[in-house]
Amino acid sequence: MNDTPRGTRVNAPDLDWSQVRETVLMLELSAGQIEGAMKDSNASVEVLTDSFTTMAGYMKMIGDSVAALPDSGESGVAKEQLAGVTQHVSGMVHQAIIAFQFYDKLVQRLAHVNHSLASLSGLVSDTNRLYHPGEWKALQEKIRSKYSMREEQAMFEAVMAGMPVKEALEKFMTEMKDKSDDIELF
Repeated sequence: MNDTPRGTRVNAPDLDWSQVRETVLMLELSAGQIEGAMKDSNASVEVLTDSFTTMAGYMKMIGDSVAALPDSGESGVAKEQLAGVTQHVSGMVHQAIIAFQFYDKLVQRLAHVNHSLASLSGLVSDTNRLYHPGEWKALQEKIRSKYSMREEQAMFEAVMAGMPVKEALEKFMTEMKDKSDDIELF
């Protein structure tokens, strides 16, 4: 069992106080907040996904029923109106599904950040590894290997090569915006 106190000691520093321990605490807190936010949002998105899947099924049934109506008379006019509305609502459902795909990418990126923070925390808290450049290189390689999108990898490489994070992020966001029509599910 580890007897080292876990909480902050900035209010009452003693001879055992350590900025490394404080850094690890803040990294762990950040990772925990990301994980909590992801869990909270996943439950809501699951409800929304189920709702939109059900709505898509109902829209198909309505569309099929409308298509079976006669083309002439009052029914023909109603058929034409209902077909237009059905098509419009189906398009809205499709746009919602695309938004869920963006959410899926967001969750994946946040999972990468959470993993990176946990790995960094582990390295910083281990004095046997902290001062060894090879350990930092291994950490960087481990973090990079988790990125599945080419743009994430490019951003990582740019920052490691010296590009300011803000500039790399702007470039990343521009590339993602340009790619927004190219959605894929994970």
